[in-house]
Amino acid sequence: MWRVWGLLYRGNKDYFACPGKKKFDREKIEAFCREKGIALHDTAEAVVRLRGNASDAFLEVVRPVDVGKLLARLPDCRSVVATGKKATEALQEQMGFPALEVGGCCQTEFEGRRIAVWRMPSTSRAYPRSLEWKASYYRKVWEGVSSADAV
Repeated sequence: MWRVWGLLYRGNKDYFACPGKKKFDREKIEAFCREKGIALHDTAEAVVRLRGNASDAFLEVVRPVDVGKLLARLPDCRSVVATGKKATEALQEQMGFPALEVGGCCQTEFEGRRIAVWRMPSTSRAYPRSLEWKASYYRKVWEGVSSADAV
């Protein structure tokens, strides 16, 4: 994810990486999220990997996150972005919006507010698409959110 966002916002896929290490710079990430008004959260509290790989195809959600409680803590949130099919499905079960294709967006009413829900491709290396291809979808989200002033 941080390579996609580094490419989109700083023109450098390694912007958030720690030089010489296989990790990302938490301080840069937190500053970026504050600057852009981004909150991050998993869609599941407990999962089971049915196979020993990173593919969501073999991921079972045992306990999903309570989306209502989460959004209650974010009263100004007007857009939710799911990264991948499994995350989208977890949100869909609770929020009741229709199925979305990769890159798709819908407006839904959820607990008294209108929210745009986006389905983006997984940013995982297990998802076999180029970084540039993935970034092209995320660019659409940020343009859509910015144009609607719905962060």
